Amino acid sequence: MRHARLLSAAVFSAIVVAACTSADAGWTYAPAPSKAPAPSGSGSASAAPSGSGNSTVVIISATNIKYDQTTLTAPAGTPFQIQFKNMDAGVPHNVSIHQGGSTGAELFKGPIFNGVETRTYDVPALDAGAYAFVCSVHPTMIGTLNVQ
Repeated sequence: MRHARLLSAAVFSAIVVAACTSADAGWTYAPAPSKAPAPSGSGSASAAPSGSGNSTVVIISATNIKYDQTTLTAPAGTPFQIQFKNMDAGVPHNVSIHQGGSTGAELFKGPIFNGVETRTYDVPALDAGAYAFVCSVHPTMIGTLNVQ
């Protein structure tokens, strides 16, 4: 009887170990973005590289847990890109766009990532108006996006 219990425990342990080792990790690997230098700018709209499919790039950067730009402009009725440069080493940030103020409905949310790194977000077309851009991790990081 004792051997049966030990055998049952051994089989159960083997099943648990097999199940744990064959389970998916729950995440996927994404290669690091290109290390090409980011264009400098004041945060206003600018032309994107040809062939990108979007004609406008809005540039935002974050330093010392605040956005360096507090007012941005983007075109109404057409998709655009946000090039977001997180300059805070080891600190997670992102850019999300909210209707009206910073607590309004979230219309777009870029992935959160640690700095120092630059990511480009593809933003769908927005209607003309004023929107808030906010860091989902640090809700005191707020700016205004004027869509015209």
